[in-house]
Amino acid sequence: MNVSMMTQTPWWKQRWPWLLMLGPAVVVVAATYTGWLAYSRQDALVVGDYYKQGKAINQDLRRDRLASSLGLSAVIGYDATQGTLSGQLRRTASDQGQTERLFVHLSHATQPEKDIQLVVQPDEFGAFQINLPMLERSRWVVLIEGEQRDWRLAGTWIWPAQRQVTLQADLPEPADN
Repeated sequence: MNVSMMTQTPWWKQRWPWLLMLGPAVVVVAATYTGWLAYSRQDALVVGDYYKQGKAINQDLRRDRLASSLGLSAVIGYDATQGTLSGQLRRTASDQGQTERLFVHLSHATQPEKDIQLVVQPDEFGAFQINLPMLERSRWVVLIEGEQRDWRLAGTWIWPAQRQVTLQADLPEPADN
């Protein structure tokens, strides 16, 4: 009998078969996890009625133009130590009162279940403050609307990198001659 045959160790005690099987095993685990993510999470970016939303863009543009004609701008900020969202709405058109309620919508960039909708009552100078226990670190799409929802201010806010954000109405479009 050959001596080398007797001292040879079984395959499962060798390191090379395990090292070769490690790559495919990692791929199987990663594919299983990816499949679970795809199955358990809802696609938040897919819109069911894209035609209706496309038609709504014209309405939004009218609201932007009205905000421009009123000379609206807003500044909002979040104080994490006090847990308050505060801001001020400014107008250049003096014929409008500052006491209407405002709808403030903070949309999370990727997870709609984290969206925040607030109703605030500004004082006579347009300033408002509301308790907001925690604002997640994220990129937020900010939308401020009037009580009749006839105008809007919109913008993006990367909190806490930006301590506050200024929302400015676009300038009115020049009249065609």
